[in-house]
Amino acid sequence: MIIQSSYEVDPFEFELGPLKPDEVEIEVNYCGICFSDIHMLRNDWSVSRYPLVPGHEVIGRVAEKGSIVEHLKVGQQVGLGWRARSCLSCDQCLAGYHNRCPKGEDVIVGRHGGYATRVRCQGIWAFPLPESINPKTAGPLFCGGITVFNPLIQNNIRPTDHVAVVGIGGLGHIAIKILSAWGCEVTAISSNSKKENDAREFGASHFLYSRESDSLREYQNNFDFILVTANVELDWDTYISTLRPGGRLHIVGAAPRISVNVSPLNAGEKSIGASPIGGPAENLMMLDFCSRHKIEPMIEEYPLSRVNEALKHLESGKARYRIVLQNDL
Repeated sequence: MIIQSSYEVDPFEFELGPLKPDEVEIEVNYCGICFSDIHMLRNDWSVSRYPLVPGHEVIGRVAEKGSIVEHLKVGQQVGLGWRARSCLSCDQCLAGYHNRCPKGEDVIVGRHGGYATRVRCQGIWAFPLPESINPKTAGPLFCGGITVFNPLIQNNIRPTDHVAVVGIGGLGHIAIKILSAWGCEVTAISSNSKKENDAREFGASHFLYSRESDSLREYQNNFDFILVTANVELDWDTYISTLRPGGRLHIVGAAPRISVNVSPLNAGEKSIGASPIGGPAENLMMLDFCSRHKIEPMIEEYPLSRVNEALKHLESGKARYRIVLQNDL
C-alpha cells in the first residue's frame, strides 16, 4: 500500500524475496492500527520510505519458517509488534534489552508491515499466542500493551504502589487494566471528563479531571509512580509535586518536550524516565500476565479493505480505544 498526498493508502503487490534462515513469514489475520502508523505515513519522524506498508500489531499464523528457527511451528498462531530484528550480539542484546539494539530493525521502517496478507520478522520477535487470549483483540498488546507493561518491570512496581495513569486512550486504557490487575491503587487522569465511567470500568479506583483548576493539589506527595501516556506537554512541575519521595514519573507517550525544576527532584530523590517497547522476555511475560488475568484491549473492528476509513477515525481522536483491521483481502 502506497502513500498518497492525502495520506491515504492504496493496494499494491510486492515480493518479499528469499526467506532468511532466522526469519518467519506470517500470514496476517488481524492487524491493529497505532498512531505510529499515521506518523510513518506522514513521515513525521523523517524515517519513512515509500512505498510504505504500515502495520505493526500483527496476529497471524506462521506460513513459513527459516532453516534455523526451531521454537515455532508452521501453522502456529503468533503476534508481532514494532520490532522486527535485533543483532543478538551487542551489549544491549546480550543483557536482554533486544528492544534497545542499536542495529535493530523495525517492522515498518525500511520494511513492509502488517496491512498486508504476509509480513516477515526475525523468529525471536514472533511470539506464540496463548490459547486463552482472543486473537481478534490481541494485536494492540504487541505495541500498546508491551509499551505500558515494560515500565512496570523496569521500575519494579509493587502491588502496594499508588499509581497514576495520565491520558486515557489507546495506551492509557490498557495501562489501567494491567496496573489494576497488578494490584496497584490506580488513579486515572484525563482532560476528558466523559471518560470517567470507562476508566473505572477498566479498573481505576479514582478519576481526576485535569482541566479543573488546582485539580492536582489534593494529590501532593501521593503517587509512587506516574505513567504518562498522553502526547501533550503537561505542567510537569505540578505532576512531580504529586510524587512521594522516591517516586518516579515515566513517559511512554510522545510528549514533545519536558521542562522541570531540578530542586524538587533532588530534594525528594524523585526521577523521570521514559521507555519504548520491551524485549522478547518482557513480551512473553506480558502475554502470560494478560492471559492469566483475561486482559484485552477495547477495540473497534474494520475490514482491511476499509483501512482509510479506519485511519481517519483514529486520527479524529474518536477511537474507543484501539482499532483492529481484519484481513479480508
